[in-house]
Amino acid sequence: MVNLTAHESRILGVLIEKAQTTPAQYPLTLNALVTGANQKSNRDPVIELGEEQVLAALDGLRSKTLVREVMLSGSRVEKYRHVARETLEVSTTELVVLAELLLRGPQTVGELRGRASRMHPLESLEVVTNVLEHLQQRQEPLVRSLPPAPGSRAGRFAQLLCPDLHRLEAAATGAVGEREAPDEASLALRVGQLEAEVNQVRQAIQRLARSLGEEDPLAGPRSGRDT
Repeated sequence: MVNLTAHESRILGVLIEKAQTTPAQYPLTLNALVTGANQKSNRDPVIELGEEQVLAALDGLRSKTLVREVMLSGSRVEKYRHVARETLEVSTTELVVLAELLLRGPQTVGELRGRASRMHPLESLEVVTNVLEHLQQRQEPLVRSLPPAPGSRAGRFAQLLCPDLHRLEAAATGAVGEREAPDEASLALRVGQLEAEVNQVRQAIQRLARSLGEEDPLAGPRSGRDT
């Protein structure tokens, strides 16, 4: 079983991501890897790695047969490419799901499909579910399932290349925080829709009562009329 450090996990995730999203700029230079590791989008947590830390992570990944150093014709600087697909014996769809989990931590099936699709097409939730099941059922699993975050009913999944990479309780808290505003807006929308529907039903009953020559059955009691 391959075991990665936190910095190795970030660098491997960046190499997989950039190979899929910016193939014209791949393999990556050391400077590009530093930039990719420290970028603030599609990363959780956001970190700051220096060149020495990235080089140390690359050394570790090379020793684990996950990264190779290449010198392209006409280039004056060394570049780096991953060989994770071959070493881990995974498909491209499995690889991008693993990369997403390395870069952003535990996620639901829906989140993984939406986010990993920028690297490789994931046609449906069923495709992602099948990928996760396969990664869990390997002789040495690469993914494990987690209970839903508080306030959610959707189970999450975490990678096992570096099991302690993300604090699970922090991921759960963050997920709740991200949902607070949308949930409040969604609740207000639903209440508004219900009120409109109730008003439509009330108007229909009143019209029916008038057509039958009856009093409005929803009108309040008339005080003083029957005394």
